Amino acid sequence: QFQLVESGGGSVQTGGSLRLSCVASERSFSTYRVNWFRQAPGKERDRSDFVAGVNWSGDRTYYADSMKGRFTISRDNAKKTVVLQMMSLGPEDTAVYYCTADPDPAAGVPAVGPRVWGQGTQVTVSS
Repeated sequence: QFQLVESGGGSVQTGGSLRLSCVASERSFSTYRVNWFRQAPGKERDRSDFVAGVNWSGDRTYYADSMKGRFTISRDNAKKTVVLQMMSLGPEDTAVYYCTADPDPAAGVPAVGPRVWGQGTQVTVSS
């Protein structure tokens, strides 16, 4: 099983932007769909909220309603990287952000195996 490493979190003021990256350790990452979740303070990781997702090839993206128009997800399989660009941040966006990976059957691989989680990166937005 490969590993995911997130980076790019930090502290910003309301209205600011951050760019989160998720880098995988192996090329098999290219057959996985990737989602970003966020764990708000006081919530368990398994109850994290969906933020955005991208399919294995990068031509399909998905967003939670509150992120549409503010967040953009993209991937570069050659670099084994998924990026989440976040704009117009507000205090409600404060959370630990995790990237996850699941096999994408659309890539011709079986949908088996546990979800891979990164270690998370903290995003703090102050008013």
